[in-house]
Amino acid sequence: MEPDNKNFFQKVYEVAKLIPYGRVTSYGAIAKYLGAARSARMVGWAMNGAGAMEDVPAHRVVNKVGLLTGKHHFDGTNLMQQLLESEGIEVVDHQIVDFDKHFWDPWKEL
Repeated sequence: MEPDNKNFFQKVYEVAKLIPYGRVTSYGAIAKYLGAARSARMVGWAMNGAGAMEDVPAHRVVNKVGLLTGKHHFDGTNLMQQLLESEGIEVVDHQIVDFDKHFWDPWKEL
């Protein structure tokens, strides 16, 4: 059964707002936390529209190995990387260096 998109997207945004400065999480980690472990792609769709929302730090949501797969949804070619680097997260070849060190798991942290 597909979750109700509007409510699901809102829940995704609420979790994303809790990601601490200088930390990142994955689409799958948010989906798992929301009880929809197989809905990582849907979390990605929610994040596609979140780049324009100032209160949702969409740049802190990456794929399961730390790749900046959502970077195309930010204005400017390198904005997602620049935002992460401004928080002290090193990015090389569109991938977060020391991903495990920066990873924030809502399942464990909330």
